[in-house]
Amino acid sequence: MFLPEINQAAAGRTEDGMTIFNVINLAGGIALFLYGMSIMGTGLEKLAGGKMEAVLQRLTSSVWKAVLLGAILTGLIQSSAGTTVICIGLVNSGIFTLSQAIGVIMGANIGTTVTGQLIRLSDISGSGWVLTMLKPSTFSPIVAFVGAVLFVFLKSPKKRNIGQICMGFGILFTGLFTMENAVAPLKDSPLFVQLFTQLQNPVLGVLAGALVTVAIQSSSASVGILQALSSTGVVTWGSAIPIILGQNIGTCSTPLIASMGASTAAKRSAIVHLYFNVIGTAVFLAGVYGLKAAGLFPFWNDVMTKGDIANFHTLFNVVVTLMFMPFTKALAWLAERTIPEKEGEAADLSMPVLDQLLLQSPAVALQQAKNAVEKMASRTRTNFDKTVGLFTKFDAEVAASVAHREELLDKMEVSITDYLIRISDQELTESESHAVSELLKFVGEYERIGDYTVNLMDCARQLSEQEWSFSPSARKQAALLFEAVGEVQRVAGEAFTQADAALAAQVEPLEETVDRMCDLMREEHITRLKAGECGIEPGLLFLDVLTNTERISDHCSNIAARLIGDETDDLDMHARKHSLLAGKDAAFNARLATYEQKYLAPLGEK
Repeated sequence: MFLPEINQAAAGRTEDGMTIFNVINLAGGIALFLYGMSIMGTGLEKLAGGKMEAVLQRLTSSVWKAVLLGAILTGLIQSSAGTTVICIGLVNSGIFTLSQAIGVIMGANIGTTVTGQLIRLSDISGSGWVLTMLKPSTFSPIVAFVGAVLFVFLKSPKKRNIGQICMGFGILFTGLFTMENAVAPLKDSPLFVQLFTQLQNPVLGVLAGALVTVAIQSSSASVGILQALSSTGVVTWGSAIPIILGQNIGTCSTPLIASMGASTAAKRSAIVHLYFNVIGTAVFLAGVYGLKAAGLFPFWNDVMTKGDIANFHTLFNVVVTLMFMPFTKALAWLAERTIPEKEGEAADLSMPVLDQLLLQSPAVALQQAKNAVEKMASRTRTNFDKTVGLFTKFDAEVAASVAHREELLDKMEVSITDYLIRISDQELTESESHAVSELLKFVGEYERIGDYTVNLMDCARQLSEQEWSFSPSARKQAALLFEAVGEVQRVAGEAFTQADAALAAQVEPLEETVDRMCDLMREEHITRLKAGECGIEPGLLFLDVLTNTERISDHCSNIAARLIGDETDDLDMHARKHSLLAGKDAAFNARLATYEQKYLAPLGEK
């Protein structure tokens, strides 16, 4: 008479009808579901080639556009938290403003409902051949098989990405069906029914939904798990609504974690996401329970299907987004009051942040790295302009600012180089891989320009400390040289920022003019030394000034040559310059004549 009890114990059966094997299958189903959603999103993002993120940066001029783009991007990568994290990274690096991020974050909440709408397809019923083929239980294994063939046997990156998407789709539904089978015994469990009855309490329901989402870091996945549980017939409108609302709050945990240690603007983006969902949940709860109290919610205790859950999830996010769209400035104001600007933070933010979270999106990460290199270019020009002023009147505070900026340049070189190497570890297209290599070269060029500028500052400092001075002729010539090198830096910097090869072509004739100026200045300086017009010590210092300014000009020439695309190594660079100096390039000759008239000719004037 003890045999039933023995068999139940052997099977590990719990009081709610679940066996240990059901629990194992449930865990496996959740794992497959999460993995399928992850690789499907990754495949979609690779197929887009980072273009969606790049578009996201450009087309956020209005709230409507930002919301639409946020929804599309999230629909592609299947994660509102992922989109929000990208926004935080873009705000953190200065590519996005807070107002731009708010619209995208709102759209992300709509885009995340796509997964639930896909899962509802499993509710299709009917015995006809067409209906049977439309059921995910029929076509998802076929899609997964086709995806496996594309991914394993084909070499085309695009086809492999499509294969990855198809495999992810099939694995997602395989996990869903596994979960449904695992929880099937719960429909006869009084304990499980009682649990969902308790969750009709709005506070408990919201808390449960939020905690589950925090645990698995995905509102789409937690909604999918709820849809799987709905197959038990125990999930009612009254119990599911608070859970779904709580799931939208729980998804805010990922961006909040991502914003730790980021800039104030990035933290504000994360807190806006939280406010948006918390306030939206509160308003929606008040509306829903108000309708229930008024007797306008007759289906409160009816069972919710997968389609009902998907539709309510979509309805909530669309309504809340429409409700908040006119109040984006109010959300920004609330975030600014919650996280005020720290005193002196502007100076601290002079070091660009290279967000590691964006490494999974190489196109955005490369743009972020390029922006950082542009800041290097700007700082080297600023340092040069301030340094040449020190030869007229040395100012210790200005010199200190130059030294501090050079320290930042050194740190930027290390951080940008490290970031670019990390980008190169990702799966890159050929053009992205080439862009990484080129940016690494640009970083090196600007770092060297910074070093030579500091050498110039040291020359100015030594002149001041030793109370030396250049002869009037040397000062006049140096001023003209500084002006020419300043123009070289400006033109090369603008060409780099704008990726303008035509503008870059103006650098080489200007750099050649600087070389000829330095040669002429050395000859005349030696003449002055022989005539006793200059002292030996300041005379040697003057030669150091010529050497460092000429090196700065050379590195600007390297930058321009890379932008033009003709140079791959030093030999090619020299060959290209030799070709230009052969006198057969009319455009080069015309520019060279103009710059020589502007800078070289005045050197001979007394």
